[in-house]
Amino acid sequence: MPFDTKLTRDLGIRIPVVQGGMMWLGLPSLAAAVSNAGGLGILTGLTQPTPEHLKEAIRETRKLTDKPFAVNLTFLPSINPPPYMEYTKVIISEGIKVVETAGSAAAAPCIAEFKKAGIYVIHKCTSIRHAKAAINKMKVDMVSIDGMECAGHPGEDDIPGLVLLARAAQELGDIPYIASGGIANGQQLAAALALGAQGVNCGTRFECTVESPMHQNIKDAMVRASEQETALIFRTMHNTARVYKNKVAEEVVAMERRPGGCEFKDIQHLVSGARGRKVFENGDVDAGIWTCGMCVGLIKDIPTCKELLETMEREAEEVIASLSRLVKPKAKL
Repeated sequence: MPFDTKLTRDLGIRIPVVQGGMMWLGLPSLAAAVSNAGGLGILTGLTQPTPEHLKEAIRETRKLTDKPFAVNLTFLPSINPPPYMEYTKVIISEGIKVVETAGSAAAAPCIAEFKKAGIYVIHKCTSIRHAKAAINKMKVDMVSIDGMECAGHPGEDDIPGLVLLARAAQELGDIPYIASGGIANGQQLAAALALGAQGVNCGTRFECTVESPMHQNIKDAMVRASEQETALIFRTMHNTARVYKNKVAEEVVAMERRPGGCEFKDIQHLVSGARGRKVFENGDVDAGIWTCGMCVGLIKDIPTCKELLETMEREAEEVIASLSRLVKPKAKL
């Protein structure tokens, strides 16, 4: 039975599951596979080296699916920031209807342009105060509430998703939100819906699918991993990131914990994006750092996107149906 939430209605999708915007992995093949399976696939804008390459990726995705898909644009501190406005212009000119944004206040000018163009904006937030700012100041359409279990940047508050989603239900009123961070199965989809979310965002789970462009060695390592095999780096720099716990991540953490700590320049050679990309391409788990959420411990197989979404849909339906049986009607006197 198809789900009926604001996410599915607004975006024209069947299953309330969004594929996270993952660096190096959010390519046309994966985005199209997710969309074709009933979810919302996402192209990662900055995976493309130039705005012109993004234009080509959007057009390639349209050849692979006639279903809705989105583009992600993430705004993070950078020594040499990318030309965000040029990427924004491509997204608008190519007629993209949905954009996922994340990151700092630098996103505001681009979000303003998206809104002028009538684009539906989902903004990822790691705290309730950031969600309120995105809603009240940037006028986004929906927020993605990201618990600290997530891969990538969980913010600095260390609030897990179960609490953060319940706080969203308390504080956000009629503003719709989806759940993000640590989600990998249908039971969690049902739980998110119970907490007021209109759907879920999954990144790590989609890394480990047949259509994911990640090297098979890395997928196999994820299937073997437990929920304890992630690490938090950049803690001392107040730019925390959750990554897979490999030799490089452990070296970074050790350098941050040494007396006097370290500066970014001391670890830059370890955490470069180029090294992380080699992990996905060459299959060496220890070649560099790579983002991975705690839900990696829940991953026990490598399904197609269609198989994954069908399983999540069925599991969520079964959980929702079973919960109703826990409530017994009061006996009539």
